[in-house]
Amino acid sequence: MSSQTPIDRLVAGFRGFHALYYEQRPERIADLVERGQKPKVLMIACSDSRVDPAIVTNAEPGELFIVRNVANLVPPYMPDGNYHGTSAALEFAVRDLKVEHIVVLGHSRCGGIRALMDASAGAESQREFIGPWVSICHCAGGKAGSDEVERGAIKGSLNNLMTFPWVRERVEAGNLSLHGWWFKIETGNLWELNAETGEYDQRV
Repeated sequence: MSSQTPIDRLVAGFRGFHALYYEQRPERIADLVERGQKPKVLMIACSDSRVDPAIVTNAEPGELFIVRNVANLVPPYMPDGNYHGTSAALEFAVRDLKVEHIVVLGHSRCGGIRALMDASAGAESQREFIGPWVSICHCAGGKAGSDEVERGAIKGSLNNLMTFPWVRERVEAGNLSLHGWWFKIETGNLWELNAETGEYDQRV
């Protein structure tokens, strides 16, 4: 039986990354160091370990600016002086990096959405932070199936994005596009929200 720990496995993976991008293809990292990051896409994704945006999209270093949180949620615009990690990352991506696309990436079997559904059914939360956080998408909690609620939460986050004045300004000017994606872990399929129909179309 191997004595390799989970941390040993990660360090070995880092060695592989180093070999690829610092020894075999050093020009990629050198360009990112010299010119800085210029990602075109902000990806707002879930913290779920099964849905890593860089892995599922096969992205290169510097290609995605990624925000991850429980249930891939975007809160409404609320500049009240409190701590707003997701909003701060969104502000930097839009106002400083000037990304051209924002993708909200949800997925099936989401634990955060399950917590929302349990709360909607009257279950008492045993967690201090998860319940209040997932209540951001409370409007998606009334539907029966988890797939529907997960997809509804993506729509809610897209609506909340438009409450940020500097997001709305760039969207209305045609300089920023918003996308809603839902990844079905069981089959590996990707679905995209159709802005015209309000339904999800299968892309992969």
